[in-house]
Amino acid sequence: MKALVKPKPAPGFLLTDVPVPAVGPGDVLIAVEKAGLCGTDHHIYAWDGWAQQRIKPPIVVGHEFMGTVAAIGSEVRSIRAGERVSAEGHIADLTCLLCRTGQAHICEHVEIIGVDRDGAFAQYVAIPENNVWRLDADIPDVSAAIFDPLGNAVHTVMAAGVSVKSVVVSGVGSIGLLAVAVARAAGATSIYAIDVNPARLELARTLGADAGFLSSDPGIADEIRRRTAGNGADVLLEMSGNAAAIDLGLRVLRNGATAALLGLPSRPVTLDLADRIIFKGITVLGINGRRMFETWYQAEALVKSGRVDPRTVITHVLPYTAFDEAFALMEKGEAVKIVLDFKGDIAKP
Repeated sequence: MKALVKPKPAPGFLLTDVPVPAVGPGDVLIAVEKAGLCGTDHHIYAWDGWAQQRIKPPIVVGHEFMGTVAAIGSEVRSIRAGERVSAEGHIADLTCLLCRTGQAHICEHVEIIGVDRDGAFAQYVAIPENNVWRLDADIPDVSAAIFDPLGNAVHTVMAAGVSVKSVVVSGVGSIGLLAVAVARAAGATSIYAIDVNPARLELARTLGADAGFLSSDPGIADEIRRRTAGNGADVLLEMSGNAAAIDLGLRVLRNGATAALLGLPSRPVTLDLADRIIFKGITVLGINGRRMFETWYQAEALVKSGRVDPRTVITHVLPYTAFDEAFALMEKGEAVKIVLDFKGDIAKP
């Protein structure tokens, strides 16, 4: 089969032939149809500091996808060939303390497809039955392909408890934009987006943000305090992973606020803990992946109800052979969310 592979410790991917994955007794073989590009894929493509520490080439990359079940293992009972599915890309061991106490999303022995084991930027991917998510017929393919990042946004918003609160979303890439829409659907009273890209800030406004601020604006903190009766925001949803953005986001919070951190820094972050967190009594939440499988049910409900439409953040659907073009668009900031087509029927979002 064709697959996008990280062949060696250097920038770039290689489109090449690799064996179709073996199907174990408890596995489901999925014919990939659509797959989303995300920031993690860009880290690996660019071979930055985080990727150099985490990734062990050669490996098939990619973790956001949907497709059709092509085959099932002999012990699979809940899934049938021909069904339309997506999958949770964090494969937990299901036996550790965390998995047994409802926290499989932070399993210490987790393997992530496209990061720790072969992933979904390929014509086929093998996934354990427990990780496969059957898709509702009303959810479009391109939306289904990005349920993984939508789930990141849903997890972050729900963990932070945004209902009837003022919210700052720091970094409005695709997940940040989805977080704006989810926060609005979850009952946030006001939403303020911060980013470096004016076009993305404008899109954030269309998705429910009350205002958008360029991160270079020195008056952001004062303006957000003015808009929140002089107090500062109740909640920070930090999606950028940028050190300066994290510092700014914490600065605009009121005392006693909550900060939910999802963004992945590419290098260690230096922070004034005393002024930004300790003296302010900030509650900090580290957000990893999606809660299995509470977040998936929440995301499905939001999409089926029409309150959140993932297609709003998809700017490009490209054939998988155009992966270099796709990453160039990401690098230039000319794309929000890109979906790669592995089936051959390119459809606009």
